Amino acid sequence: MAEMQQNLDIAQIEQEILRCSSLGELESLRIKYFGKKGLITQKFAELKDLDPNKKKEIAKELNLFKSSFEENFSIKKEKLENIELQQVLLNEKIDPSLFYATNERSLGHPINYTKDRIIEYFRNLNFDLCVGPLIEDDFHNFQALNLPEYHPARDMQDTFYFKDFKLLRTHTSPVQIRTMLAQKPPIKMICPGATFRRDYDLTHTPMFHQIEGLVVDEIGKVNFTHLKFILEDFLKYLFGDIKVRFRASFFPFTEPSAEVDISCHFCNGEGCRVCSHTGWLEVLGCGVVDSRVFEAVGYSNVSGYAFGMGIERLAMLTCQISDLRSFFETDLGVLEQF
Repeated sequence: MAEMQQNLDIAQIEQEILRCSSLGELESLRIKYFGKKGLITQKFAELKDLDPNKKKEIAKELNLFKSSFEENFSIKKEKLENIELQQVLLNEKIDPSLFYATNERSLGHPINYTKDRIIEYFRNLNFDLCVGPLIEDDFHNFQALNLPEYHPARDMQDTFYFKDFKLLRTHTSPVQIRTMLAQKPPIKMICPGATFRRDYDLTHTPMFHQIEGLVVDEIGKVNFTHLKFILEDFLKYLFGDIKVRFRASFFPFTEPSAEVDISCHFCNGEGCRVCSHTGWLEVLGCGVVDSRVFEAVGYSNVSGYAFGMGIERLAMLTCQISDLRSFFETDLGVLEQF
């Protein structure tokens, strides 16, 4: 019993706890007494070999020490956690009034940076910059674009509807319809902006950004060759020395339609994880405007072409950002690169 009192001096243990200056030291002290090979752990294990009368007395002493240790340990741990938290907050504190000697001019958010580069290219070719409302009606968003009610292609654009039959636009194409309704040809325009669809996973978000283009003129003045030339030149402006290919596709508002791929600039077309080992990356869609779209806006004897691209998609490729979520998280490690 005398040996027990010597090893379990409560006052001495309290002083040991008080002398701990970090959570690491405190945890080491806990292991010293209550770890798998700790002093108290061993004494509890030895109880089974003691005389019943002595066992009861020593067990009481051990439990008293345990309660005292746990109480003092808990109080000290809370104090040390508060001290460490305050230190972390102090280290992360930002004083906006301080002069940052290495401050550099920002290129802006990757999405805005990419959007501005696209707009710059087409504005230099005298494309007008047009915008439209985010809340649309069915006519401008679907019907005028050759997507009548019950058209199967509507399923590709899972839409946010309001109770008054209005909706959040699923693409920027309604701006093209509004522009054609407001003016006569020739038209040469691009329309950037936010769009919305009920789609959310690792590569899709409910809100994203598009830029679409439209050129309309008299029959014979605009054709698919013009479209092909301008898109090839645009993609080389954006990505540098790459190959471009057009694949036949289907869009309700263009006929013929095509999807445009570029050779993967991450692997020079040899195949990698980014391009799914195909050597090609899909970047946009395009086509010759369907005659039904012109009928919906009252045009006749005209021809035209249209194209559309996702800004996030192009930003991920040009800025080499692999995670779509990086655009919406305030991660300075990503943003400071721009």
